[in-house]
Amino acid sequence: MSKILFLKLLFIFLIITLASGRIVDDISFHNPQNLAGQMVKTRNSISVEKVGVNKPTPEEEKDPEFWRSVAREQVLRNLEKQKLNVNKAKNIIMFLGDGMSLSTVAAARMLKGQRKNHTGEEDSLSFEKFPHAAFSKTYCANAQVADSACTATAYLCGVKGNIVTIGVSANVEYNNCSASMDPANQVSSIAAWAQKAGKSTGFITTTTLTHASPSGTYAHVANRLYESDADVMSFGQDPATCMDMAHQLVTQEPGRNFNIMMGGGMAKFLPKNIKDFHGNNGIREDGRNLLSTWQAMHPGGVFVSNREELLNVNTSNVSHIMGIFNTKAMDYYAVSDKSQQPSLAEMTETALNLLQRNEKGYFIFIEGGHIDTAHHENKAGISLDETLEFDKAIQLARDMTDPEETLIVVTADHGHGLTINGYPGRGTSILGLNQHDLGADGLKYSTLSYALGPQQFIDEHGQRVDLDGIPRDIDSIYPSYVKSNDGHHSGEDVGVFASGPFDHLFTGVLEQNAIPHLMAYAACIGDGLTMCDDNVEE
Repeated sequence: MSKILFLKLLFIFLIITLASGRIVDDISFHNPQNLAGQMVKTRNSISVEKVGVNKPTPEEEKDPEFWRSVAREQVLRNLEKQKLNVNKAKNIIMFLGDGMSLSTVAAARMLKGQRKNHTGEEDSLSFEKFPHAAFSKTYCANAQVADSACTATAYLCGVKGNIVTIGVSANVEYNNCSASMDPANQVSSIAAWAQKAGKSTGFITTTTLTHASPSGTYAHVANRLYESDADVMSFGQDPATCMDMAHQLVTQEPGRNFNIMMGGGMAKFLPKNIKDFHGNNGIREDGRNLLSTWQAMHPGGVFVSNREELLNVNTSNVSHIMGIFNTKAMDYYAVSDKSQQPSLAEMTETALNLLQRNEKGYFIFIEGGHIDTAHHENKAGISLDETLEFDKAIQLARDMTDPEETLIVVTADHGHGLTINGYPGRGTSILGLNQHDLGADGLKYSTLSYALGPQQFIDEHGQRVDLDGIPRDIDSIYPSYVKSNDGHHSGEDVGVFASGPFDHLFTGVLEQNAIPHLMAYAACIGDGLTMCDDNVEE
């Protein structure tokens, strides 16, 4: 067989193989009739129909000058970024949207606009208007997809550790308590660096004071669930040699010095024979009442347990505020008793009013923790609502502070497996079904869905349930692809948004552990490089 004949036969064989293997060309994915919504709606065409028909375009957007005007405004805004803010940062506010993937940001933006009766896609969250942004790589030392513990060590302590551990180096493995108690393996947080510089410090969370994310400011543990002595014992460890997180927060540096601590989780601080302010017993086995301990340590401080008490605090007359607003985590804001539970913005406002009294400045960590919690439950509506509450707190903080002296950084610890599906038309309800497309089974599908979760909406015959017949409210569970007890984290990069002194340093693709070092550089705190060192050299 000649070489030419062999090549011809090989070419024919490859064509047949590709065809039988259903390798498709671009038109199969991006059929122009399909994208324009002109495909005929028949059972045979459903599998390739991705868009649907009757998609309205806002009238003003039909004029090319509309988009040229939008672009001109963007050019002018970007030109303003050439005027770098190289002031020393007196204050640092770090906002953490737990589990706030970029898909969460986009969906929340749409919901924000739709709640104002707009189409939604064109809206923006407050921090999306910050002058500088970057991506953060979220893996931890021994895990491709991270949890909120090892990421907290990265973005608060500047070192990547192992999954489930907090405030310790990668020398410490899961549940190795003796290694976590070894000072050689412990890493300090930016909160500790700020205290050393004479600044006021604290944190706010919608979860618990001993949750993984805020614990990165103060804890050193081999297991993020060592929240109380009872928890430590449940993992076969001795609390006498393995100090729990609530105990560390109240009695150890830097937690004992925090001017602000707000969130949920009162049970972790009280013995099991004492009821908390919310009518439930504590869980501690050692008999310690850590709330009494804290109050005795801070006679000028005030403890609050509900919204009214918080809003009545005279921040000009108190030195510290500890607010614990639930036995466990705080409730989702959308379904909470708003007469009892403060919003994240209200907690932020009270905290900043106290912290701004320090002439040397402050550092505070503020977490929208239930963005993540709701994603785990596949409750997309709740997660997006929590994101919008988070957004309100950020806008308030920027309004209350001066960008010339206060650096605000907004980021997430990791993503979640939330996707925005299909080709829905402009203004399609982000919380509803895609009205412009059908699945191969002829049924509509949810615009939002998850990779993993508890509910696939499949009947006993393995067929998809018609979602049109299922009512939805704010805490409905959304469909997922793979059945799991809950939704899991995702491993893609997350956003970092910055406004204030040296915000231009937050650009490009960052290792997550660089974030506290960049903040410290701007504020001249910590033992690393700072802008003050540069000035001395000049």
